[in-house]
Amino acid sequence: MTAISESSDYTEDSIKSLDWKEHIRLRPGMYIGKLGDGSAQDDGIYVMVKEIIDNSIDEHVMGHGRTIEVRVYDHKVVIRDFGRGIPLGKVVDCVSKINTGGKYDSQAFQKSVGLNGVGTKAVNALSNYFKVQSFRDKQTKIAEFKCGEVVSNENIKSTSDRNGTLIIFEPDDAIFKNFHFIPEFLENQLWNYAYLNSGLTINFNGKKYHSDHGLLDLLANRTDGDDLRYPIIHLKGDDIEVALTHGNQYGEEYYSFVNGQFTTQGGTHLASFKEGIVKTIRDFYGKSFDATDIRSSIIASVSIRMIEPIFESQTKTKLGSQNISPNGTTIRTFINDFLKQALDNYLHRHPDTAEALLKRITQSERERKDIAGIKKLANERAKKANLHNRKLRDCRIHLNSKKATDRGDESMLFITEGDSASGSITKSRDVQLQAVFSLRGKPLNCFGLTKKIVYENEEFNLLQHALNIEDGLEGLRYRKIIIATDADVDGMHIRLLLLTFFLQFFPDLVKKGHIYILETPLFRVRNKKKTIYCYSQQEKADAMKVLGSNPEITRFKGLGEISPNEFGAFIGKDIRLEPIILKKDTTVNQLLTFYMGKNTPDRQKFIIDNLRHERDIVVEEEGHAERA
Repeated sequence: MTAISESSDYTEDSIKSLDWKEHIRLRPGMYIGKLGDGSAQDDGIYVMVKEIIDNSIDEHVMGHGRTIEVRVYDHKVVIRDFGRGIPLGKVVDCVSKINTGGKYDSQAFQKSVGLNGVGTKAVNALSNYFKVQSFRDKQTKIAEFKCGEVVSNENIKSTSDRNGTLIIFEPDDAIFKNFHFIPEFLENQLWNYAYLNSGLTINFNGKKYHSDHGLLDLLANRTDGDDLRYPIIHLKGDDIEVALTHGNQYGEEYYSFVNGQFTTQGGTHLASFKEGIVKTIRDFYGKSFDATDIRSSIIASVSIRMIEPIFESQTKTKLGSQNISPNGTTIRTFINDFLKQALDNYLHRHPDTAEALLKRITQSERERKDIAGIKKLANERAKKANLHNRKLRDCRIHLNSKKATDRGDESMLFITEGDSASGSITKSRDVQLQAVFSLRGKPLNCFGLTKKIVYENEEFNLLQHALNIEDGLEGLRYRKIIIATDADVDGMHIRLLLLTFFLQFFPDLVKKGHIYILETPLFRVRNKKKTIYCYSQQEKADAMKVLGSNPEITRFKGLGEISPNEFGAFIGKDIRLEPIILKKDTTVNQLLTFYMGKNTPDRQKFIIDNLRHERDIVVEEEGHAERA
C-alpha cells in the first residue's frame, strides 16, 4: 500500500466527475485495450474497427442485411451495412450516450456480440472525426462529431438509399501515435466474420470475403491439406459448431468464438472444448491417453452462440460465463455432451479417420517419452547455466509468476547477436519492461529436425527457458519477442534461422502475433540545431529538405555502431516494429520449405530483395554515379 503524506489534501475538491467522453479519452485502455500504433493485431485501432462491424454483424444475425461494405484508408475507416438502420430519432444518442442502445432489448438482439452499449461511443470519443448516418424507410439522418463532441446534427431528410447505417471515423492521432493499418490484420479479422456468418459477404477495399462452409473453411485455409493426418472433422449442432484435425506440427492451435466474436484469449468455452475432446477420445478408444498426447499437433476451432455472454473485458477477448444462458446448462456440460455424441458418432462412422487419429496420438506419446530423459537433463543444465546472468538481462517486472497477458502488452524481449549490439540495447532499454537475450553466433538451422534438438542445443534450450514456453504459451513471459539483428546478409540469415526455430517448434508464437523485427534507422541527418533519424532513402531526402543546406549525414552499417544514448530513441515510445504475419493462404510448412529448404537460389533472391539497408545503399550509389 502506498502511504499518503500528511500534507496531502483529500477534500470535496479532490472528487472529480468526468462526462462519458472525457472518461473514455482519459482511460482508453478500459474500452479498447492497449493503444499501440497498428503493428500488433490487437492494437486499439483494430478494436475500433471491430466495435463498429460488430453492430453490423448483429444486424445480419438478426436477419437484416447480407452485405457489409468496408473501406480503410491510411487514417480513415468507412463501414456501411444494409440492416435496419438506427431509429432516426435516436441516432445521436446511440453513438454518444453511454448505456443507450438496442442491445438492452434481448428480443431485438438475441445472442449478439455486445450488450453494454459502449463500443460505438468509445470509437466516437477516440476519433478526430466521426460521422454516423442512418438510412431508414426512405429517410436519413446525419450527425458528425469531433472527439465525441457534436459538431453537426442535421435534420431528417428524404433518401432513396437502402436501409442501413454508415459510420466513418478517423482515430485521433493525439492518442494513437504514428498509427497505420496493416491490411493483413484487417483481412484476418474480416475472414473470421465471414467464416462465422453463413450467407454474409464483406466487401473490403474491393475484395469479397464470403464462406459457405464456416469453420471447415477456416481450418482448410489455415492448414496445408497435404500435411494433415486425416480430413478435417466438421460438426454442427444447435448453437455450436466445431472443426478439428491433427497435423505434423508442434504445439496446439485453437480458434474460439462466442456469438461471432474471436476470443483470442479463450475462456470457459475453449477450456471445456479441450476437456471434451480428451474425454471423448479416451472413451472412444477405451484408453487413458495422456491429455498432452491427444492434443499434440491438434488444429481445432469451436464456435458457440449464447444469450448475454459475460466477457472479462470490454474488448471481449476472453469468455467468463459459466452457463450457456442465464440459469441454464453450464457451458462445460453443453460442449462435453455435444462432443460425446457428435465426435464419437463421427469416429464410429469414419474408421479410417479413427485409425489415423490413433496413430497420431501414439506417435506423440512415443516422442514425449523419447525426450523425457533428455528434457530433464536440459532443464538441469539451464539452471546450472545461470541463464538470468549469462544470457538474459531480464526486466524488473519479473514475469515469472505472471503471464505476459496478465501484466499488459508492454513487456518485450530483444533477441540480439554480438556483444556491441547487446550492450547498446541493454544500456538504453527500459529496465522495467524490456529484456535482452544475447545470442552466441548464428543459431542452428533446425529445419526438418525434431523437438529433441531444442533440448540438445544449449542456445535453443536457454531461449525456450527465457520465454517460459516449454509447456505452451500459457506461461509466455513477454508479449513481444523482437529480433534485433543487423540489416545485412548475416543479420538476415540470423533472422531466418530464428524464424525457422519459432515456426518449427513454437508456431503459435508467430500465429498469435508475438514475433517482430526491430527496425533501426539507416541514416542520421543533423545540423547544429536538430537531429533526424531516417529509416529509408525517402526519409533522408525529406530530412535534408527540412534541415537545409549541407547537413551532416551518417549511415549506420550495423547496430553496434549506434551508441546507447541514440538507441534509447529507437526502442522507446517511437519504436518501429515490423510484425511477422502469416497470411491466410500461407502455411507454416510452406514457409519453412521456402526459407530453409533446398531452393537456395529462391532464398538468396528473397534475402537480397528484403535487405532494406543493402538495397538503399545500391540505390544511393547508383544515384551518385548518375549525377557524376
